[in-house]
Amino acid sequence: MSNREELRRPGHALPFWLSLGTVPLVVIEAWFGGWTLILLPAYAWWLVTMLDTLLGRNEDQPDTETPEDALGWYRAITLIWWPIQIAVIYGTIWWVTHGADLNGFEIVALMFGVGVISGTIGIVYAHELLHQKNRMERWLGDLLLASVLYSHFRTEHLLVHHLWVGTPRDAVSARYNEGFHRFFWRVIRECPASAWRAERLKLARAKRPVWHRSNPFWRYGALQLTALALAFAIGGWAGLGLFVLQAIFAIWQLELTNYVEHYGLTREYLGEGRYEHVLPRHSWNADHTASNWLLINLQRHSDHHYKPDRRFPLLQTYDAEEAPQLPFGYPGMTALAMIPPLWRRRMNPRVRAWRKRYYPHIEDWTPYREGRTPMPRGSV
Repeated sequence: MSNREELRRPGHALPFWLSLGTVPLVVIEAWFGGWTLILLPAYAWWLVTMLDTLLGRNEDQPDTETPEDALGWYRAITLIWWPIQIAVIYGTIWWVTHGADLNGFEIVALMFGVGVISGTIGIVYAHELLHQKNRMERWLGDLLLASVLYSHFRTEHLLVHHLWVGTPRDAVSARYNEGFHRFFWRVIRECPASAWRAERLKLARAKRPVWHRSNPFWRYGALQLTALALAFAIGGWAGLGLFVLQAIFAIWQLELTNYVEHYGLTREYLGEGRYEHVLPRHSWNADHTASNWLLINLQRHSDHHYKPDRRFPLLQTYDAEEAPQLPFGYPGMTALAMIPPLWRRRMNPRVRAWRKRYYPHIEDWTPYREGRTPMPRGSV
């Protein structure tokens, strides 16, 4: 059977539906509380990491010329996820605010589990959808982001991150020796304003004012206010607080992933505001099998940045000659990132080896490490 024919098989797409396993787990957690509240983190992080160890790496290279109509079973999971996530978030809020027998600690732990679903899975699916040309898919991506109050991510990701990754213009390119906790607050502080500047520049180039109806921030605001209003209608002020809590947990998990994806990797400054083109070497690559099933190949991140419009089933992997490699999949790496000394011990030698391999001619890395190289020409 050819590579392309294999991709058409529903069974080949089935492992990417691993995310559905989280839905019965959140029901169990909400009903029983207690020790069951560990189930969602255990499923998304520990079990997947164990499966990565058992299954090893998947180095298959799908046929990138596979037609769109062959990918229906892969796309389907991203298309159905928004109603599933909405049911999980608001169903949990209704349950907690209408007499669930859970104490305060159990409620927070339950909303953390919901945040695992909306952050680890929902934002990853939104990321896939917002890269597509299909208008319905982009709308579904917007709806998923609104459900975690992070709508500006669309603008920041498409108009800033993909253009300026590995330069000081991109806030989510984590710097060498920068701990996650410092990175997280820097990103939370800088990215909304950065996204607004990017849209303002885009509108100015089209000779439109910032209040023009084409500014997506009006849509972002309307969708997020609707999401908050629905939470209030279902659970009052408590429901509103629970909604915000799951959004915080989801955003934290997104930014953990962002931190891992480009830690310490920079593009070479060529002078006069110019940087080298984005290459596979500017993202950490991970082809661990199970975590790529759960995260729909997000860990083949080197290829995603090299070919941003390539759908997830067709993303390629790279060997160590072409792209730097993570020792574990994202679930294991994000857990490590929460402990900066352990993270630096594991990752800093890899960054230094990356520098020697690709940029032996750069003698002083201080401006790159501190984000003091000039802003890219054409950025804000």
